[in-house]
Amino acid sequence: MIERLTLRQDYFDEPAALQALADLLHDVFGIDITLQNRLGGPDPSSMPFGYFDEAGRCVANLSAFSMPLVIEGRVIRAAGFQSGAVRPEFRRRGLYRDLMHRTFAWADAEGFEAGLLLTDKPDLYRPFGFDVVPQFKFCGHLPASASSKVDARDLDLADTDDIKLVSHILAHREPVSGVFAVQRQSEMFLLNTLFDPEIRLRYLPALGAVIAWKIDGDTLQMLDIAARQIPLMADICAALGVQADRIEVCFPTDRLGWSGDAKPYAGSCALMVRGIEPAAIFTPTMLSPMADF
Repeated sequence: MIERLTLRQDYFDEPAALQALADLLHDVFGIDITLQNRLGGPDPSSMPFGYFDEAGRCVANLSAFSMPLVIEGRVIRAAGFQSGAVRPEFRRRGLYRDLMHRTFAWADAEGFEAGLLLTDKPDLYRPFGFDVVPQFKFCGHLPASASSKVDARDLDLADTDDIKLVSHILAHREPVSGVFAVQRQSEMFLLNTLFDPEIRLRYLPALGAVIAWKIDGDTLQMLDIAARQIPLMADICAALGVQADRIEVCFPTDRLGWSGDAKPYAGSCALMVRGIEPAAIFTPTMLSPMADF
């Protein structure tokens, strides 16, 4: 006997349905999106499409959300696609393909110029017009700094005042790059910080900036910068005050007053786009890990 399923759309204002999606993502991927509840809630632009069983479980889902981008100096109205999952016992029934058709059609009808997703199964999305964008990190030595140590302090997202501070800066940020960057993506920046305990946030009051970074052995990994005006790399390194031989920057460095060697980035997921030819992105690029979705 085939269980009767109900298709639901735009259900984030229903707590039980939203929790059912959280349960699906936890069971399939081991992630806890309920952490968003103390960060201001899910992205209000989200449009989920999901199948629910008679017990109210979400058994398959794919969501779209607004993800405006700057690409080669131009603002692109783009949609991101995330939370794509199917419970194992409901796979091979065509549910996910149906949700892809519905979600991508909705984005097209809404007038989005482009779409983005991250996946470890790129062949699944190529029939829908998605192409892989090669990603590169930028590697080199820390710049010498003539400035004195910049005032800075670490932030803690267990502190509600720090959450408010980071959220305010994210809401008024300059895109970290004019080559390729999200224009606005506050929710994932905060959630990705909680997902990875190795990510550190440091606030630079004089520069009005928040730096997301890690240390991996003798390498400083710079993940993202949120600020009204992106500070120079030399000032950032003075503020971080870390001892490192090398630096890896995980976004284009055109606003840093510093450049490194572009090295292919071998992440667990490929970045894919539709509506934009990968060749239209002229220079080596990378989507900041803080915008992962």
